[in-house]
Amino acid sequence: MDVLHQFFIAPFSEFAFMQRALLGAMLLSLSACPIGVFLMLRRMSLTGDAMSHAILPGAAAGFLLYGLQIVPMTIGGLLAGAVVALGAGAVSRLTIQKEDASLAAFYLISLALGVTMISLRGSSIDLMHVLFGTVLALNNAAIILIAMVTVLTLAALTLFWRALVAECLDPLFLHSVSKLGPIVHFIFLGLVVLNLVAGFQALGTLLSVGLMVLPAATARFWTQRVETMVILAIIFGLISSVGGLLLSYHASLPSGPAIILSSGIFYFFSVLCGSRGILSTRRPRHTHRIA
Repeated sequence: MDVLHQFFIAPFSEFAFMQRALLGAMLLSLSACPIGVFLMLRRMSLTGDAMSHAILPGAAAGFLLYGLQIVPMTIGGLLAGAVVALGAGAVSRLTIQKEDASLAAFYLISLALGVTMISLRGSSIDLMHVLFGTVLALNNAAIILIAMVTVLTLAALTLFWRALVAECLDPLFLHSVSKLGPIVHFIFLGLVVLNLVAGFQALGTLLSVGLMVLPAATARFWTQRVETMVILAIIFGLISSVGGLLLSYHASLPSGPAIILSSGIFYFFSVLCGSRGILSTRRPRHTHRIA
């Protein structure tokens, strides 16, 4: 029992930075994992990845002006995400280019611009902080920001749940019976950007989408019901957060990548062993016929 306590409990009971990291990661799991489910059902998982890179120039601008301050970098990230989303949408509607191609162009330009801006003033350590996050260095201001995004996200999901599910499963039906279709779409994109900005505080711009998409993709191998999928995604996110922080602590690994790697382990296990995974779908089905 003492060994189990030292391995699982002591890191969180003895160190305040581990407690803040755990709280931040758990709040992100509650908020980002349900958004990831809807991203996956809309076939927009790569859009989330592109948007996570798109916030980098805004965060870099906040860094150049105020240093590693949460509020300026958050506001900059939100503005940059909004500009990229609106710009890519405008290009796809006003030209012959499809939305996925225009979004790819915008996010690649944003990523290169953000890295260049940080390199002008910051060190390689600052660049690594922005790209990969520092979940073990979360302060009270970052926790408050993540908590506010979590509350706002859960409230919006509760309020627009039926519309969000309907738009994922049958968007034409939603548009025919309600005027909420376009409104819900933009609200959802706003929630995606908000959660990416919140995740950026802990996991950086390159990994913030990982906690959003991987648990959702994992849950897809276990159920077809949206409600159950959301619950499973949150559970996988919470377990991955705890497991990743413990792995980081005991193996001296970077905390953000350790959380995403833990989530990746659940994903590959589910690919093989999930109720809708490879082994289950390849299993021969016996049918009994009455002669």
